[in-house]
Amino acid sequence: MKGTFYLVATPIGNLKDITLRALEILKEVSYIICEDTRQTKILLNHYQIKKPLISYNEYNKFVKTPQIIQLLKEGENLAFVSDAGTPIIADPGYYLVREAIKEGIKITPIPGPAAMIAGLIVSGLPSDRFVFEGFLPKREGRKRKRLLNLINEERTMIFYESPYRIMKTLNTFLEIFGDREIAVCRELTKKFEEVLRGKISEIIENLKKRLEKQKRVKGEIVLVLKGKEK
Repeated sequence: MKGTFYLVATPIGNLKDITLRALEILKEVSYIICEDTRQTKILLNHYQIKKPLISYNEYNKFVKTPQIIQLLKEGENLAFVSDAGTPIIADPGYYLVREAIKEGIKITPIPGPAAMIAGLIVSGLPSDRFVFEGFLPKREGRKRKRLLNLINEERTMIFYESPYRIMKTLNTFLEIFGDREIAVCRELTKKFEEVLRGKISEIIENLKKRLEKQKRVKGEIVLVLKGKEK
């Protein structure tokens, strides 16, 4: 019989956020597939789980995918985790899942934390309809093109952004979307968790004052932007 491929959500910051079922699966599978073995070992060591790790990323996916599929076809149960949160969202696992489906492999989701959902529910913005845009392109021209395609989007929009580009992105938001409401969610579930809510211009001024005292805004960031008014 073929093995089962588990897609296991892991904490986005606070290690206590992992589910009992996720721990159970990670203890039972033969191998754990992950993006960064160093990051995954922090979680596994915390819960005293010792399993062989297989590194899987955008650069080695074409080599590693056939090897992983073969293990599943031989009857091994495998777990796939991302560096943080729910796998397959904004990470390279999509290709592997598609190949597993082609081979008739059973795929089981083990749900849990997702940074985009955590940001949405604390933003104070409409959550009945939303769209997730992931990371914006690094190049300014491509970023502007993507955002211009969203200018008439009425649903709440969620983005991931690097602390190194946050100010530039907020200024581009202000230019393209106007002074809409936004929530900047930083370090969610971690010790220095923070949510800044207000107009885009207000958040920019807030961060400008902060940057006068420090070199950059720190931490992983989720941006939640209000959609266009009808």
